[in-house]
Amino acid sequence: MEKINKKRAAITAVAHYVPDKVLTNFDLEKMVDTTDEWIVTRTGIRERRILEKGASSDMAVEAIKKLLKIRNISAEEIEIIIVATVTPDMLFPPTATIVQRKVGAKNAWGFDMEAACSGFLYALLTGAQFIESGNYKKVLVVGTDKMSSITDYTDRNNCILFGDAAGAVLLEPSEDENLGILDHIFYCDGTGEEFLHMKAGGSLNPPTHETVDKKWHYIYQDGKSVFKVAVIGMADVSEEILKKNNLTGDDIDYFVPHQANLRIIDAAAKRLGIDYSKVMINIDKYGNTTAATIPLCLSEWWQAGKLKKGNTLVLASFGAGYTWGSILLKWAY
Repeated sequence: MEKINKKRAAITAVAHYVPDKVLTNFDLEKMVDTTDEWIVTRTGIRERRILEKGASSDMAVEAIKKLLKIRNISAEEIEIIIVATVTPDMLFPPTATIVQRKVGAKNAWGFDMEAACSGFLYALLTGAQFIESGNYKKVLVVGTDKMSSITDYTDRNNCILFGDAAGAVLLEPSEDENLGILDHIFYCDGTGEEFLHMKAGGSLNPPTHETVDKKWHYIYQDGKSVFKVAVIGMADVSEEILKKNNLTGDDIDYFVPHQANLRIIDAAAKRLGIDYSKVMINIDKYGNTTAATIPLCLSEWWQAGKLKKGNTLVLASFGAGYTWGSILLKWAY
């Protein structure tokens, strides 16, 4: 029987967009009962970006325009657009279709994926399956979230955490089977719903005066409960994917964790035994941008010339659901 060689999906371009407006910890000191020292000590965040006008699709479009220019291709060459977001422009149509129209990707079809802070990794793996099938050659994966649109700026525990941003990657078949997405491990646990959610806006609690008055259209998070499981989950799954592939922290060029809390990142890095210089961290500048954090890191490190072809990366996330997972890949450009 003839052996079928599976196409390996590789990231061939990456770009990001952050809004101009900066919301610092000192700005937040004037809005809620908090201090810069308190925020930095507990989260590692110093500032975050806020989109004053526009929606998640607008940030996605700006990131995509940069990506197309970097890759030197037209929007019409894109075949699929997958948008990971918890802040879609509207419940429907999908934000992916809005993005498709705005960038002029008239030959692409697309859809949204919602897995909270794990959304980008879930979308990246999903996009990879289309490449690996051999039926598609250019799949665009975007993580974009306007978290300021669902953040209660009177809630001092949560408003300090979140920011707005978008990051995009292009997936294409790799000519070198040693480059691209090599492995993944994903999990979910629905018992996490009560600790991290947005209660209203869906079919369970449609918008009413009552849901607005109760602030159910904002993020709710039991920080202590989420922190405990996030530290364990992200560290465990990162260690698991290394062991599965007979690797150690010394074999990894970069660890790319979801940027939710610096203490969670620290704990995961120590668990992997990976040198801190190999950990991508930009939470101090942007806060938690949910589906955008990982591509935002990749884009900044690539722009700075730190990411090189052949680098081994472990991407890891933990989010509402609970959802969590890791992806092992070799950088392809």
